Amino acid sequence: MKAKVVITDYVWDSLDVEHKTLDALANLVALKTKKPDEFLGEAADCDALLNTYAGPITADTMARMPKCRIIARYGIGVDTIDLEAATAAGIIVTNNPTYCIEEVAEHTMALLLACTRKVAFYDRLVRAGRWEVPPGKPMFRLAGRTLGLVGFGNIARQVAARAAAFGMRVVFFDPFVKEASGGTSKVELAELLAQSDFVSLHPPLTPQTRKLMNDGAFAQMKPTAFLINCARGPVVDTDALVRALDQKRIAGCALDTVDPEPLPNPHPLRGRDNVIVLPHAAWYSEQAMAGLQAGAPGEVRRVLSGEWPVNVVNRNVKGKNRAGL
Repeated sequence: MKAKVVITDYVWDSLDVEHKTLDALANLVALKTKKPDEFLGEAADCDALLNTYAGPITADTMARMPKCRIIARYGIGVDTIDLEAATAAGIIVTNNPTYCIEEVAEHTMALLLACTRKVAFYDRLVRAGRWEVPPGKPMFRLAGRTLGLVGFGNIARQVAARAAAFGMRVVFFDPFVKEASGGTSKVELAELLAQSDFVSLHPPLTPQTRKLMNDGAFAQMKPTAFLINCARGPVVDTDALVRALDQKRIAGCALDTVDPEPLPNPHPLRGRDNVIVLPHAAWYSEQAMAGLQAGAPGEVRRVLSGEWPVNVVNRNVKGKNRAGL
């Protein structure tokens, strides 16, 4: 008898990849839901769950899926999944940590350049019928300025390499990275905030990083500095960011992710000349989409075939999981 695999939600046009990967082993049920109550009707007897954004997937949700052996996230972050509860329940949780590293690093640099060269501001100016340089002043040369990376994982390291090519000085804060590399310098967070002309966020969303950028953090930044967020929206306290902008404690920001998401309309972050907001697009390219779609189904196939998956997030579940792996 074939296994049952439920897709809680997806953002691509075709499920050909999923069918090609799993049809020999499982019956696939594809949904487009946002909350557990919307997918549990189908997932209650599933053997595996493929997940994009729908959640949160809590201990209660897992208890209502007693046969589920693996929850495979299409993306990188697993902040919507209770990992401790999954381990306790014997459910393997996987993610897809490498599919969009280059894209997010490129996107971060695009936002950094847009901030320093006032690209979005000048575009809006010209669209409004004005052809003037002075409204964008002051602007500063990028070479020689300091980029501070909060978090120094795979993406941040790629950003550091790209920033170095522009002649920037790069510092980072990451309590889990012991030594600097690639010409960067490790500093404490307060020092990073005080030194940086651009603060770029790259940590995972955890209880410790939620609202890491709060009133206190913004007070430590230079009034000429820009904040860039291509990580997770809740790493920034949105109300504190609005206050920092209102009080001119920072020069501006460029946000690919926000909290809440999508950003309501109207909202205090909309309509500001020194704010760039994008619709969580940093991950996307055609190549990344292919990697995104293939990763999670491949992990499910491994578990259903009796193999240990590649990108397990809750590694303590090995040897005590429902899959017997």
